[in-house]
Amino acid sequence: MSDSAIRPHSGNWFGQPPGLAILFLTEMWEQFSFYGMRTLLVYYMTRQLLIGQEQASLIYGTYTAFVYLTPIFGGVISDRWLGRRNCVVLGGSIMAIGHFMMTFETLFYPALATIAIGNGLFLPSLPSQIGSLYRHDDPRRASAYNVYYAGVNLGAFLAPLVCGTLGEIYGWHWGFAAAGIGMIAGLSIYLAGSRHLPRDPPRAAASAASAPAPPTEDLARRFTLLLGVAAVVVVFRGAYGQLGNTVALWIDAGVDRTLAGDRTIPMTWFQSLNPLMVFLLTPLFIARWTRMADAGREPSSLSKMATGAALVAFSYIFIATVAAWHEELNVRAGWVWAAAFFVLVTAGELYILPVGLGLFGRLAPRMHTATTIAAWFLAAFAGNLLAGGMGTLWSRYSPAEFFGVMGGLAGAAAFLLLFLNRPVQRFERAEQEHASGDASPARSPPA
Repeated sequence: MSDSAIRPHSGNWFGQPPGLAILFLTEMWEQFSFYGMRTLLVYYMTRQLLIGQEQASLIYGTYTAFVYLTPIFGGVISDRWLGRRNCVVLGGSIMAIGHFMMTFETLFYPALATIAIGNGLFLPSLPSQIGSLYRHDDPRRASAYNVYYAGVNLGAFLAPLVCGTLGEIYGWHWGFAAAGIGMIAGLSIYLAGSRHLPRDPPRAAASAASAPAPPTEDLARRFTLLLGVAAVVVVFRGAYGQLGNTVALWIDAGVDRTLAGDRTIPMTWFQSLNPLMVFLLTPLFIARWTRMADAGREPSSLSKMATGAALVAFSYIFIATVAAWHEELNVRAGWVWAAAFFVLVTAGELYILPVGLGLFGRLAPRMHTATTIAAWFLAAFAGNLLAGGMGTLWSRYSPAEFFGVMGGLAGAAAFLLLFLNRPVQRFERAEQEHASGDASPARSPPA
């Protein structure tokens, strides 16, 4: 990595470059806007727009899929033409407009399309700046994506509490407007803290002639393996993507949300449990992996991801058992069971999603970082599309049967990730050796 890619920093932020704080605070508010809108989406369609459950689940899945398809094109635009900073600002502005459009019922479908387009520019361009905050041999680099992932989930935690409460009590449109305000807040933080961020690297189109070309065969194998990992994550996301879809419907219809007396937990609040657990569990997982790394026993990225998929499979089998038990008793399940499910599924998520994002970031060819990160989001596109299609089956089966199938999907993903573990490990070791060779004692890592 060239010196121009790393800006000097004064001071630090919890042992990390202050630029990481700017990036995750920006993404925190973007996540606030995205999850605030997503929390309301199924309820808004079924209750306000009176769309049937099957069609609403399909629309939900299609929308959440396309917000991860557009980054494929946005990553190319960022790497080759506009640059990461311009794409973040332009994409965030377009998304804010889309969220405010959601306050008008007649603009429902155009608003969804507008948010997806803006997200395509924004999403790959922000996290692709993380690696440039560190030298290749900086030991903080491996855990930076987990730190980032925890920080941004603070926004996802607050979103259902703020946007969900506004939507349920005062009207859906107030919740959508709050999501738009969150997006504006994120953009303001990004612009105010831009001095802490790395400068954009040379455009791929402009520097291709002068940059040394990596071996074509090596690149082909690397991309093939990464696409293989992405394909398995598609299967995983078919199950994981039910959290805001059929799991939300089950919480509404099949969970007793009574606290005491006539007090009831709002159904949208359960969507805050997932990001809250991300925020609470991430430091514990990072500390554990750090101790294992110091002892030379840290699992490989694919081993961690397989563990995560297995945990998600277990969480769905667990909730399928709970649902079957209460169906037999002909009563609603207690809200504690639903909360326990979110703890389990989040533990699995932390082993697979941020680890996978970091894997793609580390193995990305230079000058194609945003494009490679966008390829990771291609798995989210196809996975959410699969999840939406699976969601249409919700009304045809019992909750126990449906959740059992989701457990099987996640279990299959765990097996396939273990199958890919060894070849991916070889590339990770090669990348580490390359980073060690690039390390220069004359350059100190940013504080």
